[in-house]
Amino acid sequence: MTAAGIATWVVRAGAAYAGIGLVFAAYLLARGLARFDAAAAQAGWGFKLLIVPGAVALWPLLWRRVRAGGPAPERNAHDRGAARAGR
Repeated sequence: MTAAGIATWVVRAGAAYAGIGLVFAAYLLARGLARFDAAAAQAGWGFKLLIVPGAVALWPLLWRRVRAGGPAPERNAHDRGAARAGR
């Protein structure tokens, strides 16, 4: 395969990823955001437009969060210390 063929494949893969991301972002703004962040779901359209680029770029991670249906559990040093202390 030539360099031009590889470059064409990379550009097409990137375009497909971005296309899927745009479709997911539309779903996220319409319905998915309310499934895991009620405050963000009530936000105005200005905020929602700001998160579109991130949703397009990170759609696989956000898709998992939407499917889970709730906020991600916090995992921090305080919680780990409390678990070790038997609380």
